[in-house]
Formats: sequence, structure tokens, C-alpha cells
Amino acid sequence: MDGVTFRSTPYVHQINVSNGGVPKLPVPQARIMPLGLERDHHRNTLLHGGPDRAVCLFSLELIEALQAEGHSIQPGSSGENLTVAGVDWAILKPGDRLAIGREVRLEIMNFTTPCKQNTCWFKDGDYQRISQERHQGWSRLYAKVLNEGLVKVGDPVILEER
Repeated sequence: MDGVTFRSTPYVHQINVSNGGVPKLPVPQARIMPLGLERDHHRNTLLHGGPDRAVCLFSLELIEALQAEGHSIQPGSSGENLTVAGVDWAILKPGDRLAIGREVRLEIMNFTTPCKQNTCWFKDGDYQRISQERHQGWSRLYAKVLNEGLVKVGDPVILEER
């Protein structure tokens, strides 16, 4: 099959940053530092950011499933910094550690609370569709930076042994 790439390893599908608020827009690479991605800012620093919420992650496959339900969500639109593909999202939980690319290591700290700013991406305004409490396994995740470094689109994402 010409032009078809098969991947067996989970990978970074998209890296997203903004000057504050959503949507976060794609960039080809970014430096991940202890408080988040370089050139990424938050409108509300009481609810977003900080060492335990430095990086927000979401699943490409969940975004695609939400689109199939009729939601207009896109990678980056719900505020995630890293949209990852090929990860068994339902098994991830706080305490899990991810190695991303050659340098970056993250520890998942918590499930995110859906933000009202995401209402516009959801049919009937149901931004709670990505609430862990209401729809287990569909939440974005917050992570702490264990090792900082450069991350690029296409970098492998590896769940470290528990």
C-alpha cells in the first residue's frame, strides 16, 4: 500500500500552545519545562498550570470518537498541550509515567475538570462529555514534568512499567 504508514508505537500527534485560552494551536515542536510548554500561557492561572498541571494531554482517538458523535472538537481545541495517538487511554491513571521522545518524562497527576470555555466544541454545549466523573476514561489528563526537554510531532510515547 503506497503512502500508508503503520505505527505500532504510540506517538505525539500534535503539540498545542496558546497565548491564553482555547483553542491551543499546533506547533511542530516545543520545549517542555517544569511549569509547562515554552510559548504556552493560561488565561486563568488559578485553575490551569502550575507544577502538577504543567502539561495537559488528550487522546486523538477520543477526539475522533467525539467527532463521530457530532461534536466539533479538534486536536488542541479543548486546551490540551499534547494530543497523543495510539495510547490505551482508558488504562491511564494518576501515578503513571510517560516517556516522550528522547528527553521528556511526565507523571500523570490528575484527571482534568472540564472547562466551560469548551462549551462551543460540544453538541448541545455538553462540555461535561469529557468529565472523568460522568464518562470514565474520556477525560484529559494533567501531568507533572519529571524530565524537561524538546518534544516534536511524531515522537514516541511510552508508558513506563508500573
